[in-house]
Amino acid sequence: MSRARGGQAVTLALGVCLSLLGACTPRFSVWTLEQSDTRPDGGGTLYIHRSGRTVGPVGEWQEPEVIDLGGAARDLCLAQTGTAPRRPHMVLFDPAHTYGVVAFVVSGHVLFLHASTRTPAACIDVGAQAHAAFPSPDGRYVLVADQNGKRLHRIRTDWAAGEFTLEAAAMLDLAACTTPSGNACEDPLLRPDNAPICPLIESRGRLAFITLRGGGLFVVDVTRTPMAIVGEYDRSRIHPNGCGGVEAVGKMYINSGGGTTTNPWEHDLYALPLAGFTSTPLPPNTPAPVIVYSRDAQGEVDSHGAVLVKGRYLWVFDRAANDVTVVDTRTDTVVRRFLLAGEVSDDPAPDLVDSSPSGDFVFASLRGPKPQSGGHAAIGSTPGVGVLQVMDHGANGRLERVLPIHHVVDGVEQADPHGLRVRVLE
Repeated sequence: MSRARGGQAVTLALGVCLSLLGACTPRFSVWTLEQSDTRPDGGGTLYIHRSGRTVGPVGEWQEPEVIDLGGAARDLCLAQTGTAPRRPHMVLFDPAHTYGVVAFVVSGHVLFLHASTRTPAACIDVGAQAHAAFPSPDGRYVLVADQNGKRLHRIRTDWAAGEFTLEAAAMLDLAACTTPSGNACEDPLLRPDNAPICPLIESRGRLAFITLRGGGLFVVDVTRTPMAIVGEYDRSRIHPNGCGGVEAVGKMYINSGGGTTTNPWEHDLYALPLAGFTSTPLPPNTPAPVIVYSRDAQGEVDSHGAVLVKGRYLWVFDRAANDVTVVDTRTDTVVRRFLLAGEVSDDPAPDLVDSSPSGDFVFASLRGPKPQSGGHAAIGSTPGVGVLQVMDHGANGRLERVLPIHHVVDGVEQADPHGLRVRVLE
């Protein structure tokens, strides 16, 4: 087996104090997970592209830092859980960006990495599948979506002390529970498949919006023990497979997507008023979600990643249609759609996204020709990190470059980037 790796890191106009303007833009790095195995029992790779000191809209391009998660991280997980982690899928950071939190989608492992040294600090196995692990904005916990286990887990966090504890008493079983209205949480008509996809936490750290593989949504008070449902939606109101969630102007935006054999194509965007939720359980489908737009009638569409740009414009990416829908969150209107496929990449297949601290650039993981997760049609021709220039104060953009990521085995490209997050360095 041979393995060829390539990649370049963008250094933008960051880390440079501009004396004439009296401003200093923070430096950052872009962390991207490449899911293909580095060992027979798993592995995967973390790529870190760092910003630098070159002034200009796009500066130098350098080789990324490459970390084999089949090395020290795997060894720590084996030592602490007895099993090896499989397929790193999502990465996020604690509020101070001192730890990276990696969720492994084939196994149930959540890995905590020292962000500055890249060394593994702790590994916790929550169950069947850790599809996503979201740190709370207040720094008190990490919320984990155990996808095929159909459970929601809470890990208590002390970031300063480096202590992480799985709180078994807090677990919420989404397949076996009963909603506040008395309905079964998982119901063949209301919510046929309660595999949690992404646990989207609002800025106060009290409520989480849990998207479901079969459609529907739960709003959960994650501060209670056990965690408790306070809002319930069925599949007729919120469609399946949402993962792109963003809070803006008092609303939580939730998308729906495709990517499964039972629901290959889907693209909707909903808005839920945060003021409509309290600690008191609400009747089903209350408050009613606002359908910002729907593209379901357009055929092969598959919404996934989303990001707020310049504090106003919500960019919703479609990994099948290869485009971005721009929504003005002040008016909940679609401003435009712009295409990503073109001279830079004929089939980028954008997945997860994040913005630079200044909001002048957006980064997207671009899927490869052989998807390692999902079993869906998010098939791209240029695996790597897409660099998008933000234009018109956030109302428009374009794909400028691709930082390639390769994993070639026996002449076949296996690379499949998925998890991506921007880390602020100063």
